[in-house]
Amino acid sequence: MKKLLFAAILGSLPILSVFSQSNKKETPARRNVLLIAVDDLDNHLGCYGDPLVQSPNIDRLARRGVRFDRAYCQFPLCSPSRTALLTGLRPDSTRVYDLQTHFRTTVPDVVTLPQHFKNKGYFVARVGKLYHYGVPRDIGTDGLDDPLSWTTVRNPKGRDKAEENLITNLTPGRGLGSSLSYLAADGTDEEQTDGMVATEAVKLMEQGKDGPFFLAVGFFRPHCPFVAPKKYFDLYPLNKIPLPVHSPGDTTQYPREAFFTYPFNWGLNEAQRREAIQAYYASITFMDAQVGRVLDALDRLGLADNTIVVLWSDHGYLLSEHGQWMKQSLFEESARVPMIVAAPGVKGNGAASPRTVELQDIYPTITDWCRVGTPAHVAGNSLLPLLSNPKKVWSQPAITQVARNNGMGRSIRTERWRYSVWENGQGAEELYDHDKDPYELKNLAKEPALAEIKGKLRRRLLGDFAKGARR
Repeated sequence: MKKLLFAAILGSLPILSVFSQSNKKETPARRNVLLIAVDDLDNHLGCYGDPLVQSPNIDRLARRGVRFDRAYCQFPLCSPSRTALLTGLRPDSTRVYDLQTHFRTTVPDVVTLPQHFKNKGYFVARVGKLYHYGVPRDIGTDGLDDPLSWTTVRNPKGRDKAEENLITNLTPGRGLGSSLSYLAADGTDEEQTDGMVATEAVKLMEQGKDGPFFLAVGFFRPHCPFVAPKKYFDLYPLNKIPLPVHSPGDTTQYPREAFFTYPFNWGLNEAQRREAIQAYYASITFMDAQVGRVLDALDRLGLADNTIVVLWSDHGYLLSEHGQWMKQSLFEESARVPMIVAAPGVKGNGAASPRTVELQDIYPTITDWCRVGTPAHVAGNSLLPLLSNPKKVWSQPAITQVARNNGMGRSIRTERWRYSVWENGQGAEELYDHDKDPYELKNLAKEPALAEIKGKLRRRLLGDFAKGARR
């Protein structure tokens, strides 16, 4: 009897084993993140319709992701913008408005985007500039980094740093970090800091390929000084460089606060302006080649199908529009940024979204796609609905602000309108209709027929800030 019972039990074991295996749920592979930050990059890219600038690698990323045509920064200055994106808090919550304040002194306990993934057990690495660096001063150092955010970091320093004495400065009264200066360099891509950033990024990807990983890659170019190997300058003959037709344009309709560059164009003549633009374009194409090396490694390692890739710039960049250069204004060219999100498995890949979005949306988008939860403090909105349907109805505006001596300037951008107000809401106003005036050449703030539209935009802009910086 006992033998029969044992045999019955033994005979049932394979059946039980098969049953348990057939009902076992497979744990899906945890998703990876490749976050690519580019310093001072505006929308002069092939995928954004520029007929001259060569950016084949960013263009191919756009073809396999969603290109956001109306993406905006929260603050057109490196540290406040990067801090807002990486902490998930808007500038009025971080209170970082300059290049010196570290957010750990104002919001010491905030969980940053990379820190959140680190807490979830990811390998989290940084190479190059993610938080603020003084460029070129801090290249090769940790800059204004946040040690709590990373498992490991890399700080390359290349030939561009060693050869600063060779740089031509068209604005000699300005330091290299805020100058119009350039060098058509000798040597190879790999000898430059951004070339070394790409090399280290590939090594870190190989190290973390068994995942999950969060790899943040920060390129320094096209931030000034505009340094790139000479072959990239050769792509842009000076006689082919166009100057903006609205430079400086009719400046009488703008408030003084609207301008960062004084005197207009910093006194550069047309030939010098073309030199600066040539060097900026050369730096873009050089940087793009390094992005290509990182994307090639992602494909070679078989990681593309399980990795979200997000490419963004910390703000836009003026190239003499309105007589202005660089950033620190609320004009479209300063506030608007390139932003591309390539998330495997979404329906909208290869398309462009015309909806108004913000850099603030990157944190919740990445955490949403990776299914790691989004901390309660995070502002912005997950863009997953727009990744699936890039033209989906979307009513969120974009908010940008910038500091002046007499108070903050604030701007709200919808798909059609930009409204800006200075001196903490007490000063001059600007209103532009982008359907008719994409270069913001006609300030409509005093038009009686548009008083209702202006009023609605003003209430939303100032009301949101009064309610806690639209957290």
